[in-house]
Amino acid sequence: MPEKNRNPLSPRTPRRPNFQGWIVALLIAAILGITFFNRSSAVRDTTIKRFEKMVKDREVAEVVIVNNDVVEVTLTQQALQSPKYRNLFQDKPYFNSGSGPHYTFRVSSAESFKKDLDRIQDGVPDNEKIDYKIEQRSDWSGFLQTWGFFIVMILAMYFLLGRMSGGAGPGGQIFNIGKSRAALFDAENRVKITFNDVAGLDEAKEEIKEIVDYLKSPTKFTKLGAKIPKGALLVGPPGTGKTLLAKAVAGEAGVPFFSLSGSDFVEMFVGVGAARVRDLFKQAKEKAPCIIFIDEIDAVGRSRGRGSLPGANDERENTLNSLLVEMDGFATDSGIIIMAATNRPDVLDPALLRPGRFDRQISIDKPDIVGREAIFRVHLKPIKLAPDIDPRELAAQTPGFAGAEIANVCNEAALIAARRNKEAVDMQDFQYAMDRVIGGLEKKNKLIAPEEKEIVAYHEAGHAVAGWYLEHADPLVKVTIVPRGVAALGYAQYLPREQYLYRTEQLLDEMCMTLGGRAAEDNVFGKISTGALSDLERITKLAYSMVTMYGMNDKIGNVSFYDSKQSEYQFNKPYSEATAEAIDDEVRKIIDQAYQRTKALLAGQREGLEAVAKELLEKEILFQSDLERILGKRPFHKETTYQAYKNKSEVVEEEIGKNSKPEETQPLPAPDLPALS
Repeated sequence: MPEKNRNPLSPRTPRRPNFQGWIVALLIAAILGITFFNRSSAVRDTTIKRFEKMVKDREVAEVVIVNNDVVEVTLTQQALQSPKYRNLFQDKPYFNSGSGPHYTFRVSSAESFKKDLDRIQDGVPDNEKIDYKIEQRSDWSGFLQTWGFFIVMILAMYFLLGRMSGGAGPGGQIFNIGKSRAALFDAENRVKITFNDVAGLDEAKEEIKEIVDYLKSPTKFTKLGAKIPKGALLVGPPGTGKTLLAKAVAGEAGVPFFSLSGSDFVEMFVGVGAARVRDLFKQAKEKAPCIIFIDEIDAVGRSRGRGSLPGANDERENTLNSLLVEMDGFATDSGIIIMAATNRPDVLDPALLRPGRFDRQISIDKPDIVGREAIFRVHLKPIKLAPDIDPRELAAQTPGFAGAEIANVCNEAALIAARRNKEAVDMQDFQYAMDRVIGGLEKKNKLIAPEEKEIVAYHEAGHAVAGWYLEHADPLVKVTIVPRGVAALGYAQYLPREQYLYRTEQLLDEMCMTLGGRAAEDNVFGKISTGALSDLERITKLAYSMVTMYGMNDKIGNVSFYDSKQSEYQFNKPYSEATAEAIDDEVRKIIDQAYQRTKALLAGQREGLEAVAKELLEKEILFQSDLERILGKRPFHKETTYQAYKNKSEVVEEEIGKNSKPEETQPLPAPDLPALS
C-alpha cells in the first residue's frame, strides 16, 4: 500500500524478513561454487614421466610440493596457447588462465622428487631451471570440496522446515504431527468477549455461568457435596451463537482455555488423531483447572460403525475411542471441563453423550422476538443510527433470523448507508439490508420481457390477495416484483407468528396462500408457468409431512413414519407398497383440494387481484398499507406477535414508571427495646 494512501489509523504491520529467499539463494550459490569454482575440478592428473617430458619441452612454469607428497604443476602461457593443451582446458573457462595449477601427481616424498627434478634438469643452465616451492596446507579445502555440499543442504533443510512449520522447530508439521493444535488462551492473551456481548441466550448463559462460577469458587459447590458437570454440549442451528458463547466463557472464566476444531484431530496418518487427543489432555492436566472447547465435534464424534467399510481401520473411530477414554476413563482427573458445539447432534455417538462425559446438552435455538431485540441492541451499539430506528420493529421484521444473520443485517445496513453518503443509518437502509439477506442481491439491470413481468405481477398479487382473505395466513409485510438473487423474479414477505404448534386448518391456509401464485396465473391467463417451482416444492413437503409425520389424515390415521434416530443410509421405507400408494393418493387429494379452494377464492376477488397486479407493475413494491388502501381492512384482524410484544412492553414500562415515582414517606415507629438493667 502506498504511504500516501495508507489509513493513518490502521496499525503499521512490520515487514517480516524473507529468510527463505536468502537461504535458497545461498544454497544455489554454494552449488554453483562447488560445481564451477572448484579449483580441483580443473586440475588433471599426470605422471612423473609426462612431467619429465613437459620439463624437457620447456612447458612448465612453476612447481609446488604440497604436504610432502603432492606435486602441482603450472604450465606456461605459451604452452596453454598450443592446440595440445587448449583442447584439454577449453571446457574449464574459469580456470583457463596462467594462475594454475594445471596438473598434479603424487610422489613418495619431497626429497625423492627433488632428486628426480635435478636429474631431469641436468645440463640445463641455472637461469633456465624450474624452481620449486614447498607448502604445507590444511585439509579444510578438501573437506569442504567433498562434504560442503551436504552440509549446506542439511542446514538449508533445517531452516526451511522450521519456517514451514511456523517456528515450531525443525521438521515442523512432519516431526510434530502428533502434537495438539489447540489454541491456548490464558492470562497473557485473554479473550475480550464477555457475557455482556452475548444476547438472546439467557437460559444457555445461566447454564454456562454455573460452570464458570465453579471454576472461580469451587468450594461453594463442593461443601454441599455437589459435583460440577464434566462436559457441556452446545447444540443448535448454524449461526445461533454457540462459538460466541464459548468465547464469552473464555473471557469470563479467568482460567486457561484450549480452543480447537474437531477437524484438527483428523489426519491421513494412522494414529495421529489419538496422539493429538492424548497430547491435548496432557497439556490440559498441566494447566488445570481449565476448559477445553471443541468446535464442530461431529467431525470426530460420529457414531462408530456408521458408514464404514467392513474390516476397515477407521482412523476417526480410533480418535473417538481415545477421546472417550480421556474424558472419563480410569485415569479420570478433576479440574478439566470440556465444552463442545455441534449443529448435528443426531450423528454423535451415544457413548459421547452419556452422563460422565457430556452431562449437559444445552440447546441454543433461533431467538424469539425478545431475543432478537436484545441481539439487535448489541449489534447496533457501534452504528450511528437515525432517530427512527426501533430495535423492536427490526426484531419483528426478522422472524426466524439467527444471531449471525442479524449481525449481517446490521452490517449491510451500515454499508448501504455509507454507499449513499448518509450521515446516519435509517430504517430504509435496514429494509434494503433485510431484502438483500432474504432475497439476495437486487438485479437492477436484469431485462425482463413485458409479458413475463406481467405474469410475475399477477403471481405475486395472487399470493398477497390469497393471504389477505385467509384467516390463519400470516400477515403480509410487503410484496415486490424486483428480481433478486439467482432466479427469484419476485417475492412476498410475511410476518409469521412466534408459535411452536400448528393446527390442521393453519397448515391448510398456509398451503392455499402458497398456491395463490399458480392459481392467479391459471385464473387470469388460463395457462401456467414455471414460476411456481419453489411454491410446489414447499407445499409437497408440507402435505407429505401432514400425512406421514403428524397424523393429520383420516385415511392413513394417527400414525407417524418419522424416525428421529434413523440412519442416514436407510433406504427401506417403514411401510408397505399399498400404504405408500395410499399416502401418494392422499397427498395429491390434499393439494388438489387446496388448489381448487384457492382458485375459487381468487375468482371471487378478481377485482382486487387486478388492482394489486396493476399497481405492482407501476410501483414494483407494495407494503401492507398499500394493500389496506386497495383491498380494505383485513377481515381477520388478529394481534401480531410484534403488536402483542409492544403492547406488553408498554404496559410493563408504564408500571415501572409508576413504581419509580417518589412518594411521601413517614418515619417508621421505633421498635420496643428491652430496658437496660
